[in-house]
Amino acid sequence: MTRENTITDDMQNNIKKYKAGLQIIFEGARAETGQTPKEIIWTKNKAKLYRYEPSIEKRFPVPILLVYALINRPYVLDLMPGNSLIEYLVNNGFDIFILDWGIPGDEDSNLTFENYVLDYLPRAVKKVLRTSKAEEITILGYCMGGTMAAMYAALFPGKPLRNLILLTAPIDFSQENTGLYGLWTSEKFFNPDHMVEAFGNIPGELIDTGNRMAKPVTNYVGSYVTMWDRVLQGKSMDTWLAMNKWVNDGIPFPGAAFRQWIREFYQQNKLIKGEIKLRGLSVDLSKISSSVLNIAGKKDHICTLPQAEATMNIISSDDKEFFVLDAGHVGLLTGSDAKKTLWPKVRSWLEPRSK
Repeated sequence: MTRENTITDDMQNNIKKYKAGLQIIFEGARAETGQTPKEIIWTKNKAKLYRYEPSIEKRFPVPILLVYALINRPYVLDLMPGNSLIEYLVNNGFDIFILDWGIPGDEDSNLTFENYVLDYLPRAVKKVLRTSKAEEITILGYCMGGTMAAMYAALFPGKPLRNLILLTAPIDFSQENTGLYGLWTSEKFFNPDHMVEAFGNIPGELIDTGNRMAKPVTNYVGSYVTMWDRVLQGKSMDTWLAMNKWVNDGIPFPGAAFRQWIREFYQQNKLIKGEIKLRGLSVDLSKISSSVLNIAGKKDHICTLPQAEATMNIISSDDKEFFVLDAGHVGLLTGSDAKKTLWPKVRSWLEPRSK
């Protein structure tokens, strides 16, 4: 092969790489996500409760219900084969369920945390217990899903809830703990009523913009720097594509719940004070008595360490642990580091508490 042919081949390869990168930018990331086999066992309005098909014989009688936030999609917990907390737990013999809140329509703009915590969650728990033929349950809540799981645990202490895992779950919304979010949502600058009146349900794109602006360089520039680096060096793009798809796959935030989230949590910090009331029932976190594993990331700007750590001082559980990872809000859940740290920790903590 002549030198001229070699140069031509290199140029053609580089052109192919640039085409691939530009296609991602203009058409969006495409990836197969949420591939662990599952079946729907219960529905309510837009919400669906899934049970994952076992890959080995069930080793533990206590099932696990995963609860995600009202924004973004829960498949981040089952990103792709080989990079999935759900797949990992299923392959270790746990009976796994997930509550997918679904995509709210305009008719759902009046849904509140009363609906989600008092109606959806208790019914999902009953269905999980009935399906798994179990008397006790573990709930793992991620992000806002962890906040809702903590509220459920406070309102329904004792059996059937045996274990509660809070994964980057904000509890203390003091302005000094919430960073830029506390500033942006301050009563001085932000009235959630205006957004609810304008949109009904708050568009996922607006929520995503707020999250990205907390670290704009990393989120708007860093991600695509990483993309081009991987494309041009011929590295695997699978995880990057799956994560980029998920980041841009936001869903609307029901208007009434958004108003509560901003006003009662961020602006008034009622949860840690025991002042949240759902249909007249006080959410007193000190009533939580189940075993608790509370996990947070040092680099998390969405749920800061102080927001999560405050949980440990208020719950009444004798068996409780605060586990900190040197990672961000999503990074601690996915990728090679998660496989070495988070996933084994969750498994080893659960095994003796799930028999």
